[in-house]
Amino acid sequence: MTPRTPHTPAAFAAADLGATSGRVLVGRVGRDRLDLTETHRFANTPVQLPDGLHWNALGLYQGVLDGLREAAARWDLASVGIDSWAVDYGLLDADGALLGNPFHYRDPRGAAAVQAVRRRLPARELYRITGLQHLPFNTIFQLAAEKHLDRARTLLLLPDLITHWLTGTVGAEVTNASTTGLYDARTGSWSAPVLAALNLDPALLPALRRPGDHAGTVLPHVAAATGLRPDTPVVAVASHDTASAVAAVPADTEDFAYISCGTWSLAGLELDAPVLTDASRAANFTNELGIDGTVRYLRNVMGLWLLSESQRTWRARGERHHLPELLERAAAARPFAALVDPGAPEFLAPGDLPARLAEHCARTGQHLPEDQGAVVRCILESLALAHRHTLFQAAHLTGRAIRAVHLVGGGSRNALLCRLTADATGLPVIAGPAEATAIGNILVQARAHGLVEDRGAMRRLIARTQCLRRYEPAGDIRAWDAAAARVGLA
Repeated sequence: MTPRTPHTPAAFAAADLGATSGRVLVGRVGRDRLDLTETHRFANTPVQLPDGLHWNALGLYQGVLDGLREAAARWDLASVGIDSWAVDYGLLDADGALLGNPFHYRDPRGAAAVQAVRRRLPARELYRITGLQHLPFNTIFQLAAEKHLDRARTLLLLPDLITHWLTGTVGAEVTNASTTGLYDARTGSWSAPVLAALNLDPALLPALRRPGDHAGTVLPHVAAATGLRPDTPVVAVASHDTASAVAAVPADTEDFAYISCGTWSLAGLELDAPVLTDASRAANFTNELGIDGTVRYLRNVMGLWLLSESQRTWRARGERHHLPELLERAAAARPFAALVDPGAPEFLAPGDLPARLAEHCARTGQHLPEDQGAVVRCILESLALAHRHTLFQAAHLTGRAIRAVHLVGGGSRNALLCRLTADATGLPVIAGPAEATAIGNILVQARAHGLVEDRGAMRRLIARTQCLRRYEPAGDIRAWDAAAARVGLA
């Protein structure tokens, strides 16, 4: 890649694949410039097949190509980067053909295989190696249920699969690799003991790439289909979307916590080394990699998917569900009327979320949400309590003080959630940027081209150029203490 001067802005394309939609954005980066333009957005709709719930991987790839074509028609792109959610993968055979559509992490097959893995790798030993939060859909559990391994020669996580189709090269970007349960948090490599316990061929896993590494250049047919220059580089960014989002946290000190809030809320701290203690395992915290060898010490919290799934249910019934009106009604609803633990397994699967919330409230003797506004209030207060519980535990387990909470991602646009999180934690919440994932993707590319010096410079550029909003805590935190005790999140 050709180094560039900070005085000359350059354009970078970020393909950002989320659990409900994908998009391609172009970021133009210069000394005091960072602006984004969305060129294409497309639905990411899971497909239920007889054998389970799948992603439409070819549809996602076509959406990326369509977005790159729109971007290349307007800008001379310096490079392209791909990020997505974690854990899900595609398997390639000896000829490089995809062995079926990748499974969706909400498919129950992984949960059914947990005990089989546990018999080979006890929970304490697995955590000592990988440092990962136990989630039933982690790659390690999915692989234990995999039926195509006998024909598979290569495993590629979703952003690595898209990168492979764009460039023809094979690799595993490390921030996403660290979420699989196959990566050794102590050595920074694939774990030989884990692979041996699962009888997995080490050759199945590609060589690791770091954020900023050159992954290849676009193939001739990709250049022809998109209008990209034939020598356009594809850069390995922080391909786990949360890693990109955390890279875009505009913090100016080290004593901050972050919440990357969208379909999931990923809440935690940025550390220099993993925390692999029994106490950390018991609290179900994960140690995943960020850029520059940092550790994202966090816990997955069921996020605004609870709200979006409720909206989907209301929409299917033909009921009104305009979000600004729902949030206004939620703000006026009675505080703490009904609360749940958002991480309860009963809320994981798709379906009628409002009905499950009502059933939970009836079973626990709580006031049933009477209307949509009360349901939304229940979801957002419960989510704020989960944010509080997670961050307080992270601070306790690491001995780190938290002076401010940076809430990034789509949830930063939800003013009520930001205010409730500030009130619940008793800490100021700095909301934004909303497009943190794409910004982190783009700035890793810009740094690879020499336009940004380091992680601190990336964050300072974001703070200077992006719209941020600060929410100060208000009210009596003792009311939140009581609410947390009531729902088991004290």
